[in-house]
Amino acid sequence: MTLYHFGNCVALIYVPYYLTYKQSGLSEYGAFWKCIQAGLIYMFTQLAKMLVLATFFPDNVSDFGSDLIGEFLKSTVDLADLVGLYLVLSGIPGKGHSKVLTAGIGWATAEVILSRALLLWVGARGAEFDWIYIQKCLESNILLVQHIVTATLVWLWSRHDLKKNLKTVVTVLLVFTSYKSLLLDLLIANLGAGAWFGLLVKAMVTMFYGFVTLAIYAGLAQVIGIF
Repeated sequence: MTLYHFGNCVALIYVPYYLTYKQSGLSEYGAFWKCIQAGLIYMFTQLAKMLVLATFFPDNVSDFGSDLIGEFLKSTVDLADLVGLYLVLSGIPGKGHSKVLTAGIGWATAEVILSRALLLWVGARGAEFDWIYIQKCLESNILLVQHIVTATLVWLWSRHDLKKNLKTVVTVLLVFTSYKSLLLDLLIANLGAGAWFGLLVKAMVTMFYGFVTLAIYAGLAQVIGIF
């Protein structure tokens, strides 16, 4: 039963990533090594963030007000992820859709391996069943969509032919991306909601992000023919 639960969790996490890579047609572009490159840049970016956090934001005990400010400042460090994605996109040749998918999938895969593999190996193989691992797996699928959306937003922001008003919208969405986790956690905590409701909120916000980004991308694609 333990091994069966572990296998279900692994499949629930990694099969959507594999299917996204295969069905998106990236394998036809020979994008595998570019995904590896995106993963390596992800690792370097996270290492740089850890050094900054360890240097300027050491763990301490504080009241809620100052802790909220500290969490806000820590979330600001996540802006480095946007820089990392920009570097990934700069090193990928090809059309827009292949660039953003390669960067997004490579980035998301590196994150899910580093953040979920050990958790599942240690936790999901335990003697007792716990829904938390199913929730973490579903959250990983939401993060896959979020990283592809973020990569698309970074690519749109780097375009010089994007209209000024749309670029403002893209910039706001990118900045909000860095603070999205903090804001959603605060919202869920204030509502006193459970883990499943929190997962639903994250999925809905990510879907909204995706629809807005897709609308901007499709409009630009029709104008300059980047499909």
